[in-house]
Amino acid sequence: MSETQKLDFSAVNDTTLASFNQQKNLIKRMMKGNTAECSECKKPLTLVLPANGKNAKASDKLPGIYCAKGCTDIELDMEAVALLK
Repeated sequence: MSETQKLDFSAVNDTTLASFNQQKNLIKRMMKGNTAECSECKKPLTLVLPANGKNAKASDKLPGIYCAKGCTDIELDMEAVALLK
């Protein structure tokens, strides 16, 4: 590729940024205790948090936001969150 040819990634960057912001806002709403539905199947989303304490039972799923059909599957890195405190 010569120096005069440049690739235009602006359309991809705009789509990626919009998707990132939608997921970030969804995570914020769910962490506040609000409900949300899957954008694909319209089923309610479930927030799975890590187990706390000695008697806590570990969930089958990793911490994240999921829908029953599997359309939405957002894993949350809770170790990174713990480091921010």
